[in-house]
Amino acid sequence: MKIKPKRYIVWSTDKEIDLSNPWQRKWYIRQVLMHGRAEDIAELDWEEIKKLLPELELPKDIKSLWEDYFASQM
Repeated sequence: MKIKPKRYIVWSTDKEIDLSNPWQRKWYIRQVLMHGRAEDIAELDWEEIKKLLPELELPKDIKSLWEDYFASQM
């Protein structure tokens, strides 16, 4: 599945992103978590975020927020 990301999420390219490519999908999720709005984040698969979270290089405050969120769901 290819998408054209919103400009405020990805401003470095005008190209489509292939979400069936694991590397591009992971990169896009990281971009959405860092730059997306609430409605953009709501469109993500939260189980996938939970699975990928240890691998994502996110700013400490964003990563901590998600770690705390998933810890509270247990």
